[in-house]
Amino acid sequence: MDLFAGAGGLSLGFEQAGFDVRAAVEIDPVHCAVHEFNFPKCASICGDATALTGADIRKAARLGNARIDVVFGGAPCQGFSLMGKRALDDPRNRLLLEFVRLTTELSANYFVFENVKGLTVGRHRQLLDELIETFQQNGYDVLLPYRVLNAADFGVPQDRQRLFLIGAKKGLPLPQYPALSVTPRVDVWAAIGDLPDVDRFDELVDSDSTLAAKLGKPSPYAKTLRGTLTDPRDFSYPRAWNPRRLTSSMRTEHTPLSQKRFRATSHGKVEPISRFLKLDPDGLSNTLRAGTGSDRGAFTSPRPIHPHMPRCITVREAARLHSYPDWFRFHITKWHGFRQIGNSVPPLLGRAVASQVLEAMDIAPERPQTPLELGPESLLKMTVTTAARYYGVSGGVVGRRLRPSDRMESDQLALAMA
Repeated sequence: MDLFAGAGGLSLGFEQAGFDVRAAVEIDPVHCAVHEFNFPKCASICGDATALTGADIRKAARLGNARIDVVFGGAPCQGFSLMGKRALDDPRNRLLLEFVRLTTELSANYFVFENVKGLTVGRHRQLLDELIETFQQNGYDVLLPYRVLNAADFGVPQDRQRLFLIGAKKGLPLPQYPALSVTPRVDVWAAIGDLPDVDRFDELVDSDSTLAAKLGKPSPYAKTLRGTLTDPRDFSYPRAWNPRRLTSSMRTEHTPLSQKRFRATSHGKVEPISRFLKLDPDGLSNTLRAGTGSDRGAFTSPRPIHPHMPRCITVREAARLHSYPDWFRFHITKWHGFRQIGNSVPPLLGRAVASQVLEAMDIAPERPQTPLELGPESLLKMTVTTAARYYGVSGGVVGRRLRPSDRMESDQLALAMA
């Protein structure tokens, strides 16, 4: 079960390791709809984890009394208490306690908790220490010392460091952290070099997909994401999809001045006006981040500049840099799509951790043969309001983007403020 699932990066990682992901809980109805599209065998539960019980989740997923092998997820951490107080008593940190509560109520044999590296340093360290103590008080052993893993060490072409906390019911064998990859790191160009120049396709101004694009010669990494090269360590369900259709590729229309600045920026350097990083084709991507809703300023996430074209990368290019396969779809808008990628765990990193849990369980995974049909594309087009109505929840549970326009560039805003 995936708690705080987002669009499903960690769900996919666990599925690729060989798990059946039976339920995913996510409060944002737009994210939940995208999860439902990509994981048709999983119960995508749109709701507030603080208002759900383990029994509620079992009922929604039609699991009855079935054994839950592992609960995983990354609860948001938004604050910490003053010194001398228990950090977990701070209401802003309640979601961390909810992760422990639901893991315990579901009687999961194992848990995997993911969060930002910052939880391990400074006063935030108090949160982590109390979280470990609470798990131990609830009958779980915790793998110590905990570790921060970099996605780049597990085949992801992105410098992305995340804390993983792993535990097991007392008496069960503890998983170990995955060993670092012995192969050379995958670079940016190996990830996106075969993708076409989206500025050549007029339909991508208003749509996120086209059948007219032809992809170039792929690297081995790109071949696995395109589905033309079998990955022997991928035990996920095959999806029925059209590999000739380029998706998640809506264009961003930059001004001639912006394009000139982008061209003048050196690889690996930050363009001074927009503050966007220009990707080095022979290096790693910087950490891809999510934007915020209007409740937190309505900031658009900084989107890297393509290494060879005077534009920001597309959602599909970001997905490649995050190790998502090409069949995986995101919301049709760039803003939601980048949020869904930036908030998620790269599937290859999730798979590496999940494989260690499966190894501790002494289970050999099997590769499914029957393709799954993806959900209806209407799930990818929902606004917050229509998605909330679809799931029967309030549309005010998450921040919304402030408009005037989906296509307004962040660098244009920066110029206006300069």
